[in-house]
Amino acid sequence: MSGTTHFGFETVPEAEKETLVRGVFNNVASRYDIMNDLMSAGLHRVWKNDMVGWLAPRAGMKILDVAGGTGDIAFHMVGRVACDVTICDINHPMLAEGRDRAINKNLLKGVEWVCGNAELLPFPDQSFDAYTIAFGIRNVTHIDQALLEAHRVLKPGGRFMCLEFSHLKQDWMQKAYDAYSFSAIPAIGKIVTGKSEPYQYLVESIRQFPKQDAFGDMIKTAGFGNVQYRNLTQGVVAIHSGRRL
Repeated sequence: MSGTTHFGFETVPEAEKETLVRGVFNNVASRYDIMNDLMSAGLHRVWKNDMVGWLAPRAGMKILDVAGGTGDIAFHMVGRVACDVTICDINHPMLAEGRDRAINKNLLKGVEWVCGNAELLPFPDQSFDAYTIAFGIRNVTHIDQALLEAHRVLKPGGRFMCLEFSHLKQDWMQKAYDAYSFSAIPAIGKIVTGKSEPYQYLVESIRQFPKQDAFGDMIKTAGFGNVQYRNLTQGVVAIHSGRRL
């Protein structure tokens, strides 16, 4: 029997979460990157650069970027080095937005677009040298299953990297960040996209995501070694890294 899970602060049947999350991104796909710039004052670009910099992709690598529909991470990587990046996203409108951006940037070479679920990836075992996911893993229904799938598709020695909103170490900073998030972000979303609900979900989902050490333990449980993380902007986000042993 299916259990329940969280959709933001709401408790929903597990079987419904995927559809609800898909609806969130269907609603915001065309304005997704504009909202990222506004919500983070452009910092999301710095954070993504930091993740790609820590990964340090090499020429000839095969990289899987999950939940990367609009192409930001893939474009960072193929802009650095001649690697092959497969973008896998569950949301068709996000993939379409990414393809349009790739055409506009003339970055079609080395990038493949696949519609698929992070919990059941449509790729063979040991297919990739690296797996990246940015601001996506908190949206899956079963994070532990997504981590197992990441481990499965990586070659031995392959690198797992996750950039995700996280938790600040200082209580007063967390309270200030919470006040900004809950008051400003849904309001900005309403102005830019005409809808506040997707961004209310966003700020609620961040608070439901495990803290840095707890998420690190989940990565280890999935079979990864050399697990570590780096806080960025005092822990507003964190980059997690691991290796398939």
